[in-house]
Amino acid sequence: MLMALVAGCASQPPQLAAPGSSVRQPGLVKSEFIFETAPFASSHASTIVETKEGLLAAWFGGQHERHPEVAIWTARYDGHRWSPPVQVADGTQTGGQTRYPCWNPVLFHPKQGPLLLFFKVGPRPSEWWGMLMSSADDGKTWSKPRRLPDGQVGPVRNKPVELPDGSLLCGASTEDKGWRIHMEHTSDWGATWERIPPLNDVKESSLIQPTILQWPSGKTQMLCRTKQGKIFESWMGDGWKSWGPIRPTTLPNPNSAIDSVMLKDGRALLVYNHTPHGRSPLNVAISKDGNRWQAALVLENEPGEYSYPAVIQTSDGLVHVTYTWKRERIKHVVIDPAKLKFRDMRDGRWP
Repeated sequence: MLMALVAGCASQPPQLAAPGSSVRQPGLVKSEFIFETAPFASSHASTIVETKEGLLAAWFGGQHERHPEVAIWTARYDGHRWSPPVQVADGTQTGGQTRYPCWNPVLFHPKQGPLLLFFKVGPRPSEWWGMLMSSADDGKTWSKPRRLPDGQVGPVRNKPVELPDGSLLCGASTEDKGWRIHMEHTSDWGATWERIPPLNDVKESSLIQPTILQWPSGKTQMLCRTKQGKIFESWMGDGWKSWGPIRPTTLPNPNSAIDSVMLKDGRALLVYNHTPHGRSPLNVAISKDGNRWQAALVLENEPGEYSYPAVIQTSDGLVHVTYTWKRERIKHVVIDPAKLKFRDMRDGRWP
């Protein structure tokens, strides 16, 4: 199904919906909105997954962030166009008298097992809780949402990674006692959980929303959003419960979400805002080892908010990125990683 996208991109000019999105950059195949109009005013925090029937994206949408009517919405890409948004979950509580906003959906499809949709419900991040739905038909229908065990949030913003034994390692964080990151682990697709204590000292750093990279060397790296002006990293030790020192990288971070993916060719691709302040520009960098990052693409560089990217590589080798466009819509970008051109960044400065 996704091969139709490749053919379509080769014969149609890329569709740009925002000034400053350059289609002439090597490797940038297509740029489009998932929807032009929708029954909600604001949308944010998208996620994307490949299914047997094409791409599926999700995000939270409503009047504005934190509004009780904010719900989880999805749209499907069949290789030609995106379907209209469909609401799949909201924060209505038992009895129907109370409703809380939804937050941060995360789609993930294990190699064996159902499609999973994690999300959060609660009045604010310091008080939210984890929720989970599953689908046996690639997101056409969903199970009834169920609450995760107390203390578990699941993958808080970025997709989990699947370990060799089929279990899921989830980058999690909490905000009730300062910004703290930890790892959560489930071996049965979210039925039971393990969780390690926070990995950072809030007196030294404020970190949330880890993204995880499993390198071909066998090493595993975590990159985090921070309030310290830099992306922070840590490397796994002997097993998922053991992590090394948490240190700043050379890459800037304006207190905004990031996401990464390990490519089939052994490189890592990172989508982030390469600035210490604001949420523009939105950039793509490439690394061969997780230590040295090279500039690859600028997805957006006009004034406004371009943030909260989600990134995957599909079975055809293309990379798909979704992200928030001015809190109004969700943008979808297609990248051919084989055609990217790189430039060195000295001391973390974009060339």
